[in-house]
Amino acid sequence: MTFGGFRRPFVSSGITRRWAAICGATLVALTAWVGAMPAAAEDPEIAQRRATERKAFTDAEIADGFFKVTFGAEFHVAGGVDRIRKYQGPIRVYVDNRMQPDRSPQVAAVVADIRARIRDLDIAMTGKRDEAQVVVSLVRDRDLARAIRTLYGIDRARRIQRSLEPQCLSGFRKDENSRILNSDVLIVGDAGEFVFFDCIYEELLQSLGPINDDTTVPWTMFNDDVQMGFFDLYDQYLLNILYDRRIKPGMTHAQVEALLPEVLPQVRVWVEENNKAKP
Repeated sequence: MTFGGFRRPFVSSGITRRWAAICGATLVALTAWVGAMPAAAEDPEIAQRRATERKAFTDAEIADGFFKVTFGAEFHVAGGVDRIRKYQGPIRVYVDNRMQPDRSPQVAAVVADIRARIRDLDIAMTGKRDEAQVVVSLVRDRDLARAIRTLYGIDRARRIQRSLEPQCLSGFRKDENSRILNSDVLIVGDAGEFVFFDCIYEELLQSLGPINDDTTVPWTMFNDDVQMGFFDLYDQYLLNILYDRRIKPGMTHAQVEALLPEVLPQVRVWVEENNKAKP
């Protein structure tokens, strides 16, 4: 098992939080963070970050971030982390709501936003748990520790909480070919609007494969020091490269590097045109 995505304390609206991420040989991943807004008025903190978001990046900046977040993991216990990890095939998301108010509609809005911004990703909601590859559990902050124990067992939960002090988590299991089989996303739903959306975006996206948070990439939400609250342009580049059909689970750094001159220009054109078409 490998851990990544540890986040330092962050204060928003009077709430202090930490994040975490786990990935591994058969169990891969625990992480934190998210952010897409439904049609209602956008949270001011998200709106401010959206207005000041950087939108121009060189090929080298995109490639550097891609390799840093898709290979490796912050805290490694077992299983290889030197290969591309991703789903292969449709992904269905189920919400296990354990709190009020029910934030399932906001999760569905985030999933729809992610689907609209990653060209080759087939992701959608399902009302049936047994059809889901990704299960999102929404819990109250006071119930988080119990939820972690339920998901990962007492011993593993103690290690997670002692090492990472998480508030939101995501984890995935992969096969021997680095294909992700299923993911668990655990979100605290009563920590305020900005925290909730920042959490749900990062956790859902990290559950798709980019598990290695890296503090040397200042433009990605997969950085312990960066909070966005929405699916920013830079990370759209990274996820579109990862889910391009030519990038296969199990590929090495060298194999992806050889394909990148072909993949990256096409990803650039699609992401940029796609964002022009959206408000």
